[in-house]
Amino acid sequence: MNAVACLGAIGLAELTAKAALQTRVDRKYVLPLADALDLLPGLDPATRVLEMRGIRTFRYASVYFDTPDLTSFRLTAQRRRRRFKIRTRTYVDTAECWLEAKTEGCRGGTVKSRLPYDLADRDTAEPGRWFLEGVLGARAVTRLALVLSTHYRRTTFYQPAGGSRATLDTDLSWIGTDGSALHVPDLAVIETKTGAAASPVDRLLWAHGHRPARISKYATGLAALRPELPAVPWRRTLRRHFTR
Repeated sequence: MNAVACLGAIGLAELTAKAALQTRVDRKYVLPLADALDLLPGLDPATRVLEMRGIRTFRYASVYFDTPDLTSFRLTAQRRRRRFKIRTRTYVDTAECWLEAKTEGCRGGTVKSRLPYDLADRDTAEPGRWFLEGVLGARAVTRLALVLSTHYRRTTFYQPAGGSRATLDTDLSWIGTDGSALHVPDLAVIETKTGAAASPVDRLLWAHGHRPARISKYATGLAALRPELPAVPWRRTLRRHFTR
């Protein structure tokens, strides 16, 4: 990604100060990796790329938790209000881990609450139960178990215009608890994260004919591995991009 190397750098502390966006509007796009890379030269030259220790593309590992009857998955599949998502996220290159709960905001945006977490506990939600109960309530976090793991590489962009962020995820893979797995090396997922208005990256994608798609790394990935599950919201995305 030579176009990325030409952009200025931004550190994590500055990025967090300028565009934390824990409450935000997310737009997601699924497109061939080659198309995503072709868009990079069109970024605003003022765009800056997250850089730590000389690294600009980072390895991520997420572990998703759900109840035995997959409450989190089914609420998302049915587009219900008060849906939620629980995961640990590990930043592999820095060995940093967080427990995160994502919920829907009152105006349809995403609210993310997070807790620093021991890396050794990344496959269980039990040490953070008190935190999850505070965010979601005791009933929502009853009998949580590991359901799905994901791995990918992420490059994060900061755009001064509007203080927005965008991420480019590549080399995506999913692993189920039954050993099933899916790897899509020729696919990219772009997410824009804004306070409300569309970002320059959104407008760049629209200008090239790309529109937001319905995708959830947890729910869409689980539906791809387990075709017996309801998957109406992601049927088109699954059919176009996730056939194994």
